[in-house]
Amino acid sequence: MTKYSFAHEDDVMAFRSIFISDLHLGTRFSQAEELLEFLRRTQCENLYLVGDVIDGWAMKRKLKWAQSHSDVIQKVLRKARKGTNVFYITGNHDDFLRSFLPLGLGDSLIVVDECEYVSLNHERFYITHGDFFDSVTMTKRWLAVLGDMGYDLLLNVNQILNWWRKTLRYQSHWSLSKYVKDHVKSSVSFVTDFESILSEHAKRHHFDGVICGHIHKAEMREIDGIKYLNCGDWVESCTAIVETYEGEFRIIRWLGH
Repeated sequence: MTKYSFAHEDDVMAFRSIFISDLHLGTRFSQAEELLEFLRRTQCENLYLVGDVIDGWAMKRKLKWAQSHSDVIQKVLRKARKGTNVFYITGNHDDFLRSFLPLGLGDSLIVVDECEYVSLNHERFYITHGDFFDSVTMTKRWLAVLGDMGYDLLLNVNQILNWWRKTLRYQSHWSLSKYVKDHVKSSVSFVTDFESILSEHAKRHHFDGVICGHIHKAEMREIDGIKYLNCGDWVESCTAIVETYEGEFRIIRWLGH
């Protein structure tokens, strides 16, 4: 995972393409200010928003829409107006858009369920948020919503723990929600199944790789000959997948977080 720092305040990173997912705008835990700074300090030809950009589920329960959330949307639209190709791939939390798809907003912004990406090395990647490959989300929505509420509870506990960590001047960061995701057997099994099923689908349709989000776990590895790239999220980890102008894919964790 790559971290970037800047020698000067106006320094900008340039990439061929940037892939971000799980922004969850409309929730109190969205790291919109960090994301806005990331978007300000990066340039790209192609920007892929890989699902769960706007959190319709959470907004039905309680709207938490800060000015920074509007600023993120305005920044993305401004990039599109200036020539960046913006692809918005819908996820389960912004599935309210799916009845209108495909949707074009100007010449440089399109909203779709899935799409294909061809890298500089001529590799074909299948891009999807990933919820179509999650049996719980697709067949037991009530359970998925309940799990989402449980995740919010863990994030609240994280906030309390981090307050105590800062008060006691502990430097290390620890996340209860990440610990549960990484160590609880059923959670680990779900993530493994999700990655395998998605990679198998990509292989069956003759793709070289897959780029997704959904499970809030940034990852870049090979599964049975398929390159599996997960963007992570902008709730806890503040991560992105990028393709450089040398044709290399990297995970970036935003240093400001």
